[in-house]
Amino acid sequence: MTDVERPLRRDAELNRQRIIEAARVVYAERGLAATFDDIAHRAGVGIGTVYRRFPTKEALLEVALEELLERHARSAEEALRAPTAWAGLTAFLREAAEMHAADRGLRDIALGAEIDLRHFTRMRDRVLPVLEQLIDRAHAEGSLRPDVTVEDLPLVMMMVSEVAHHSQAIRPDIYGRYLQLLLDGLRPAPDNGALGQPLTSDDVEALAREWMPGRHRASRA
Repeated sequence: MTDVERPLRRDAELNRQRIIEAARVVYAERGLAATFDDIAHRAGVGIGTVYRRFPTKEALLEVALEELLERHARSAEEALRAPTAWAGLTAFLREAAEMHAADRGLRDIALGAEIDLRHFTRMRDRVLPVLEQLIDRAHAEGSLRPDVTVEDLPLVMMMVSEVAHHSQAIRPDIYGRYLQLLLDGLRPAPDNGALGQPLTSDDVEALAREWMPGRHRASRA
């Protein structure tokens, strides 16, 4: 390695880290609607530099959000070790709501944005069986109304995160109030009204495509 190559490689790595850090900030603020132009501007580099390091949005998101997605999956797995299924389920939903409120990019991915992330697919495959176990256990212990299914949880998170992202400038903590209202509504009670036909997984995906403001087709930047 020559003296000329060494600083060039160092500069390239510094640019890569600037892009990743800028992507984390920009996606957190704007969700997946953010563009490579937005990220390049925040990183202080040219758009061509971003594309050289990360040729697709998926490639950048895999790196920028990997840590948060892993934390999301671990939170679900930890919920199984709670003293009761209800305690585990509500702890997971509270942490998920906090994470979605703080990061629009994570929220867009976790709630169904149309983007092909191998890492997220692996995380989803870890989380879904855990949530199904929590739901089954909560039904068995009588702490969760019997007509609630695992497909209801993404819609609960969509509603709470919508409040969170529209109230940032006024009451950034207010989403917690409405999360608690929704959690109370998950409890069985003699005067609960009927929920109607349960959602299917296809319903959830279709609703996410309509709802999510940051939805994108795969490979679009």
